[in-house]
Amino acid sequence: MRSPAAFGSRSLSHASSSSQERNFLSWLGTRVRELRNRRGMTRKTLSSEAAISERHLAQIETGEGNVSIALLRRIATALGVTLHELFDTSSRATEKRLLAALLDRVPVSRLKDLLARLQAEFAPDEGARRQRVALIGLRGAGKSTLGSRLAQETGTPFVELDAEIERETGMPLADIFSLYGQGGYRSIERRVLHRALRDHARAVLSVGGGIVSERDTYGLLLSKCYTIWIKARPEEHMSRVLAQGDFRVIAGNDRAMEDLRRILQAREPLYRQADAQLDTSDSTVDSSLAKLKSLIDAARN
Repeated sequence: MRSPAAFGSRSLSHASSSSQERNFLSWLGTRVRELRNRRGMTRKTLSSEAAISERHLAQIETGEGNVSIALLRRIATALGVTLHELFDTSSRATEKRLLAALLDRVPVSRLKDLLARLQAEFAPDEGARRQRVALIGLRGAGKSTLGSRLAQETGTPFVELDAEIERETGMPLADIFSLYGQGGYRSIERRVLHRALRDHARAVLSVGGGIVSERDTYGLLLSKCYTIWIKARPEEHMSRVLAQGDFRVIAGNDRAMEDLRRILQAREPLYRQADAQLDTSDSTVDSSLAKLKSLIDAARN
């Protein structure tokens, strides 16, 4: 017969195990929601692509629903990541923190020299890279407007990646997503970007806001183009899209602004990897264009 102490120990162990399970499910739900927001996917879209009910997905994202490995694989595939990437949040975070700590100790007078040495070793084609300017950010920030004006004034080809994707597939973006899903679209996007970089030694590119969520594609863009994050306040993003006559962002979604803020928050660390950023809030096109040209001139001189 077990002693009361043995029963007590078993009870405590069970309680500890239950607490760990709850903590894990809560972490997992937060991770799935973060990846979904980075890709700009609604819960309805992810549930459809992962073949899981929206209610079950909501339970998973709030840490209240248990989940099998098979189901996690479907969710990961729909998010465009591997199971390893779903669970791995380090992403070289430790090394980056150590580098940041070391940089904080470098005297300001030595930073320029250090940057030049790093560029010489890891970016031997830096001069060529800066001949291509890529504008990133969410819709409504002004990428297409500023990109086309910049290309026109500098006599440089303008490449709007979404338009190139539609031209290659012969169908609108919405149909591509409907037929091939998020993963299929991202594969086409990567192929079209490769071709654009191959065909244009000099160019101004405007790319979709979700490209930053695809590590390899975004890495290619960062390595081959001088990237600038075109940003604005969430309210301006929304009002500009609506002013263009596109009401899909609010159709049947009374939480559109909340979704937009979540997407911006989730992607901000990725957008900040760009070489520079330009805030177009409360600015005219001419004023923003002048600032954009100044950023590029400073980078090339």
